[in-house]
Amino acid sequence: MKTKNRELKIIFMVTGALFALFLVYPTVRLLLKSILSENGMTMEFYHSVLTQKGFLKALGNSFLIAGVSALLTTGLAFFLAYTIHYTNINAKFKEGIEKAAVLPMFLPTLTYGFAIIYSFGKQGLLTKLFGRQLFDIYGFNGLLIGYIIYTLPVSFLLIHNTMGYIDKKFMIVSRIMGDNRVSTFMMTIFRPLAGTLMASFIQSFFLCFTDFGIPASVGGKFEVIASVLYSQMLGSVPDFNKGSVVAVMMLLPSIVSIALLRYLEKYNVRYQKISVMELPKNRGRDWLCGIGSGLIILGVLSIFAVIFIVSFVQDWPYQTGFSMEHFRAVFQDAGLVGVYKNSLYVALLTAVFGTLAAYGSALITARSSLGAVLWKRIIDGIALVTNTIPGMVLGLAFLFCFSGTGLQSTFAILVLCNVVHFFSTPYLMMKNSLEKMNASWETTAMLMGDSWSKTILRVVTPNAMSTILEVFSYYFVNAMVTVSAVVFLAGARTMMVLTTKIKELQYYNKFNEVFVLSLLILVTNLVAKAIPALAAAWKRMKEENRKMGTAKKQIFKRAGAVMAVGVLVFSAVSAAGCSSKESEQVVIYSNADDEVVAAMKAALDSNGYEGQYIFQTFGTSELGGKLLAEGKNLEADLVTMSTFYLESAQKEQEMFTDLTFESGTLEEYPSYCAPITVQEGTLIVNTEQMEAENLDMPKSIKDLANPEYKGKIAVTDITSSSTAWLLIQGLISEYGEEEAKEILTDIYANAGDHLEESGSGPLKLVRAGEVAIGFGLRQQAVADKEKGLPVDYIDPEEGNFTLTESVAVVNKSEEKNAKAMEMAECIIKNGREELLKSYPIPLYEGESVPETEKSGNPKTFPEKLTVDLLKKHQELSESCKK
Repeated sequence: MKTKNRELKIIFMVTGALFALFLVYPTVRLLLKSILSENGMTMEFYHSVLTQKGFLKALGNSFLIAGVSALLTTGLAFFLAYTIHYTNINAKFKEGIEKAAVLPMFLPTLTYGFAIIYSFGKQGLLTKLFGRQLFDIYGFNGLLIGYIIYTLPVSFLLIHNTMGYIDKKFMIVSRIMGDNRVSTFMMTIFRPLAGTLMASFIQSFFLCFTDFGIPASVGGKFEVIASVLYSQMLGSVPDFNKGSVVAVMMLLPSIVSIALLRYLEKYNVRYQKISVMELPKNRGRDWLCGIGSGLIILGVLSIFAVIFIVSFVQDWPYQTGFSMEHFRAVFQDAGLVGVYKNSLYVALLTAVFGTLAAYGSALITARSSLGAVLWKRIIDGIALVTNTIPGMVLGLAFLFCFSGTGLQSTFAILVLCNVVHFFSTPYLMMKNSLEKMNASWETTAMLMGDSWSKTILRVVTPNAMSTILEVFSYYFVNAMVTVSAVVFLAGARTMMVLTTKIKELQYYNKFNEVFVLSLLILVTNLVAKAIPALAAAWKRMKEENRKMGTAKKQIFKRAGAVMAVGVLVFSAVSAAGCSSKESEQVVIYSNADDEVVAAMKAALDSNGYEGQYIFQTFGTSELGGKLLAEGKNLEADLVTMSTFYLESAQKEQEMFTDLTFESGTLEEYPSYCAPITVQEGTLIVNTEQMEAENLDMPKSIKDLANPEYKGKIAVTDITSSSTAWLLIQGLISEYGEEEAKEILTDIYANAGDHLEESGSGPLKLVRAGEVAIGFGLRQQAVADKEKGLPVDYIDPEEGNFTLTESVAVVNKSEEKNAKAMEMAECIIKNGREELLKSYPIPLYEGESVPETEKSGNPKTFPEKLTVDLLKKHQELSESCKK
């Protein structure tokens, strides 16, 4: 017994150290950030957040939608699992249900919103099939559908796995004792599952409560707390202190969850053995469950069918001819092989170490009496806490803690973040499985002289192998589809995994390519998911041939050893991928559009810098968060970014060095940056929708306030996207603040559910035919029109106002600064000619563009664009929301 305790203590110590360093420490740093200011401890951040407009309503909305979604998801998952375990329907149909129920987890949540819009939207696939839009997809309805799809796989896996360990013979005993069907069901099925059902509800609740991706696409005016968190952490002006407060508020429900699970532990039932028995015949039950499960699965599959269809058409819904162009565009990307390799590498290591962490932790809580209650509660608490922290918050917390350390921008930090982030469900799966096994195995083995470790390896592990493999595939799949946390932690050499590539394509409005990469992820994850099934088949074959010779057994053992060595070798080779040559390369971070990146790369390559740099793109919010969080510890040596963001980062971090070359700008800029492009705002219209709805073409931003456009327009929210600033600049400049507030109030009322978080959101909706008019970036609308899409642009009478993007050199070593400075100068002096073709606004002396390429009404805001001015305009915008 002492040996057993020593081994268990070692497992606990390793597990405890892992979560102390990579969960508790970052969480504590996050908590401290919510109460510490430059002047010491304060509760001002809490007061500011709790009293801000709409916060309590968003919190209430989150509880409502997460609670309803979790309840429905758990009910649907239970129904599917019951159909598999307690009916006599066709075995192939059961297998189909089992596979289809987990399909959504094989796809990144980034695609869920697109799938809903392209399925149920005004121009959606199902809308066209039914001849009308079935329901409004924005707000509560869209969130409910998205959340159920998102959480169904997790809920189903938990319930399905535990239901397999319920001994069905007690149903016979109950009926013999005279119990009615309801009493038998409650005592022999529901009660043994009570703990798992509550775990499923809590797991689903927090997945919904903390998700931002689905609300960003279809949330509409139904604001949730995850959206508030995004606005604070990654809005147009990030505020990490207030964001930390929101994150802390999101953690509070976990306390209630822990208490509930503790209470429900008494309902857990452990069987000495699982009896194999034939279920009684009941055609009514079988038909009801079969039809019901079929409808559930059909509903899930119908939504994701659009991913397969849109990927093979020219441009849905306007050019519906068959095309492989989107596949060619993706697979001709020179970096795709590296991206795919990185994804597999991170997913594989996450699965290996995550499975070890989950299994070791479950052994302590389910198969030991170690440390009485305290140690087990610590691990259960860890599982619940990991479930409540949004990936976005965990990623930023890691940034605060590990910037400037050896972990920064490595594969190791990606793997560690994934292991911690996804720990909860695998741990609960393992714990539930181990608790259902015979509790006397270890005692019997000890009496026979076997050590605890041998018992675990020889008896417990083989019996838990199916669950272990499920846990392995769960970690692998989630590591393949996650993006919320790793996007902040990855560097230029580790950044490109498939989900970040999808986010990049989304940023460039290449939604067809998004679906293609989603299919690639789906195929990969299906292969990974097939591993447990193949292993189960091998186990059955082994049981059927127990007389297999020792030599053959050795073959299998050696094959397993070879696979293990292969994993280690692959890891070593991949980890060594950053050669000394790569470490000498200049790292460039950018939020620029595709055309800008291509122009900058061409300028560098044609002037002798090919192979001497690594280029990595981010969304504006993600890069802004990294700048403010990491400062001089940023991996990048050179940054191109919105000028006002650079000024804010310099003010807070003093991270850029003065440029050493003469730029010759037409206007004065800070000494540490030089402009590369100018982003212009404009009105964007879907010409087909305008004609179909008989709408007058708008001529000004003010026109968007006209009653005829109610429900027909989309604009962005300045709290989360700087694109909206271009619209507000035009209104204030032309009409003054008071009249601008009146106009903006009416515009927001007309936009309704389409006050978008992302700058590309309005164009996305205009493209999809969800709205007829939007306000967005001019060059994106110009590009769409040139492609032949039914998209046009109108330069508003108030003017095309602008935001500049600039280049800056991060202050590091003298050698790095010199090389980065050379490249910055090269981009400015050799890239501007190409950039002027897409962004036709002169910035430097001697530049000019043809009159035909200029925007119709270029204007400049009379005040200097600063972060303080942006905050002022954000307050004005907030006062206009009803």
